[in-house]
Amino acid sequence: MQKNTKMQKQAMALAIAALFAADGAWAQETSTTTTAEPAVVVVTGTRVANRSVLDTTAPVDVISADTLKNAGSTELNQALSVALPSLNFPRPALTDGTDTIRPATLRGMAPDQTLVLINSKRRHASSLVNLNGSIGRGSAAVDMNTIPTAIVKSVEVLRDGAAAQYGSDAISGVVNIRLRTDRTGGEGTVTYGGYLTRYDLKNDAAPAGGTWTAPNSRKRTDGQTATVSAWKGLPWGDSGYITIAAEYKDQAHTERSGYDMRQQYPKVNGAFDPRELTVNRFDAWYGDPEIKQSTFFANAGNNLEGGVKIYGWASYQDRNSRSAGFFRPAQDSRNVPSIYPNGFLPIIAPNVQDYSALGGVSWSAGQWDMDASLGYGRNTMSFEIQNTLNASIGPTSKTVFDAGGFSYDQTVLNLTGVRSIDMASLASPLNVAVGAEARRETYSLSAGEPDSYRYGGVVLPNGSPAAPGSQVFPGFRPANAVNSARTAVGAFVDLEANLTKEFLGSVAVRGEHYSDFGNNLSGKLAGRYDFSKAFALRGSVQNGFRAPSPQQQNFTATSTNFINGVPFEITTFRPTDPVAVALGAKPLKAEKSVNFSFGTVFRIDNVSLTVDAYRVRVKDRIILSENLTQANVRDYLTKQGFIGIGGGRFFINGVDTRTQGVDAVLNVPYNAGASGKFDFTLAGSVNKTDVTKVPTSVQLAALSPSPSLFDRVNVLTLEKGQPKNKLTASMNWSLGAVGATLRATRYGEVLSPGTTAAFDWTIAPKTVVDLEARYTWNKKLTFALGADNLFNAYPETLPVFLNTTSNTPFPNFGPYGHNGRYVYGRANYAF
Repeated sequence: MQKNTKMQKQAMALAIAALFAADGAWAQETSTTTTAEPAVVVVTGTRVANRSVLDTTAPVDVISADTLKNAGSTELNQALSVALPSLNFPRPALTDGTDTIRPATLRGMAPDQTLVLINSKRRHASSLVNLNGSIGRGSAAVDMNTIPTAIVKSVEVLRDGAAAQYGSDAISGVVNIRLRTDRTGGEGTVTYGGYLTRYDLKNDAAPAGGTWTAPNSRKRTDGQTATVSAWKGLPWGDSGYITIAAEYKDQAHTERSGYDMRQQYPKVNGAFDPRELTVNRFDAWYGDPEIKQSTFFANAGNNLEGGVKIYGWASYQDRNSRSAGFFRPAQDSRNVPSIYPNGFLPIIAPNVQDYSALGGVSWSAGQWDMDASLGYGRNTMSFEIQNTLNASIGPTSKTVFDAGGFSYDQTVLNLTGVRSIDMASLASPLNVAVGAEARRETYSLSAGEPDSYRYGGVVLPNGSPAAPGSQVFPGFRPANAVNSARTAVGAFVDLEANLTKEFLGSVAVRGEHYSDFGNNLSGKLAGRYDFSKAFALRGSVQNGFRAPSPQQQNFTATSTNFINGVPFEITTFRPTDPVAVALGAKPLKAEKSVNFSFGTVFRIDNVSLTVDAYRVRVKDRIILSENLTQANVRDYLTKQGFIGIGGGRFFINGVDTRTQGVDAVLNVPYNAGASGKFDFTLAGSVNKTDVTKVPTSVQLAALSPSPSLFDRVNVLTLEKGQPKNKLTASMNWSLGAVGATLRATRYGEVLSPGTTAAFDWTIAPKTVVDLEARYTWNKKLTFALGADNLFNAYPETLPVFLNTTSNTPFPNFGPYGHNGRYVYGRANYAF
């Protein structure tokens, strides 16, 4: 491990040294010239045509299709996370549906505080609300992995609040995915890879009298993933295009469990069962899920007579996933030995179907450039629970259950007009954009089959009732079923102009009305002063908001827990449910934010450096409360007339946070002539979040001891659950038919919090190095070989007292996952 650490540090140092050495060489070398590249035009964060990426009032990162392609992972979220220091993509395991739909975060904020657009149009969210102890607990975010990288032309990431420009969710920023618009050409890609790794183990001793011992480390070759994708541009008439893309992905699961030292079988005549020495003690799936996924995407547009343009896109994805829960040993009271004599590993197997369609038209009306569009998106998630049982039914229990599921859909109608007005008092025409949006959202939840949730009446030998419902994931009940809808309408005005030759200013105001919680008004003021072509200052101040999602307002699930032999219903209640109201819940309202940013832009020819500081204050952040199952809570509910309620949890406003940090990006292109072309990037992000207020309840405050609505673990997850800093040094090199990418990413310290300080676990800073080499034959066929996490970096192995089942040897908060080295090959054919 020390050798690996030393090699990682050397690779990181070489990458950074090469960047600065190249910068110095560029400045000193006179015989080699650098041709100025055309400015990259962006459409995110501004409605002015032909605004370049370095001329905006706020920081915008542009990630090209080639950057996304030159990585081992074909997941859009993962590819973006290694390209952008301000974006993180945790990879938790044993988190139910979150194993299948993992959310990304921007600037350390919540996943649902980043707005995702496709071609500047709002993308629908996932139907899943994250409920378990992972980053993004309580959020329902857009699943960007429903978009195949083959259809992506570029990704623009606005690192600034933009609620006044785009509406709800844009508190931390905006991710705008721009689709290909090719009418000719195409490319097919086959990628295959897998994990070749070794990891350390920490294990407790066997029970007294046991003779089994654990290894100190373990080799694994797993997670084999094959991805076949293609895109093709087709002509539509004389000027139109139809670009289609398809992708199929087959991913095997990864398994990073510990060696299970627990006694697995009941003793026989006071002695250990001989099977204890032969049973497989690596009995958990702790890692990435098994996935089979098919995706289709089409984007089209055409110019008609009179300057009218029509456009649209459609997508469909079917994803079948399998992940696991905690292993139940043979002697576990939740097992029926006649069904599983060696214990069982319950499998959660969701099916996710995601589809969308949008059509639009743009035209000129006098001096106005008009645009109207109508879009629809839907995401459904249904759960099948496999290799499990309902212990309360006994030996006749089924082993596969339909547990029900949920769906979310969104319909959006947009109308926008943009024009420029010449004004003698200004140094440039005033760009005026006005628009309106109407949105309808629905959320539904359907019940599973009765055996997935009911109590079958079996009593254990000790007199306790057996556990009801399908183990690992009890089905949704008819009482949980819901079908709700809401509407929202809004209008905005966006003005931008050069007040003087040097000073660019913009102002935006947006008002919205939601049928479920009322009105909101947001505003943004931004400016930029160019002291010269080489140096500028920029900044903004704004207020923003995020509406409570229908998932947060309507999700509910119930499971039966027996406490001292008495059944109690443990429920995630809707905020408006009488039980939740009795505990202090109120109808959800919008989160409110105030954002400040200030930054600089330096550029000399093609060399650029941007440094941007920010502070985001969020008030009344929506969170999922603690599990309120204490005895005094149950007694209180009984006195209120709620008999048999064992407690629960619910969504509530009330957490205030302050997030502040600095992002910096240095880009240095260098033409070394006969030695090839280099693109160096050094980018870093420093981020800190403080929880300044937690929610309280008058009802709970009156109890003694008073239960907390938002306790230590959740507070520290917000404050320290993501890297304090992240630094990326990357180099792309090309010379004729050959090329390479070297990237070193240093992840700062992360805390995996415990219920007390004694159970806290600090994940130390670690550097992850990625390397890829490419060769193009005959200008058509390109081969690539590479390794992500070349030096096999892992978070520190958890001590035994934090991994009592052996199922989770690594903390779930590790920012680069816990799978180790991934080796892959790729072949691209351009046609």
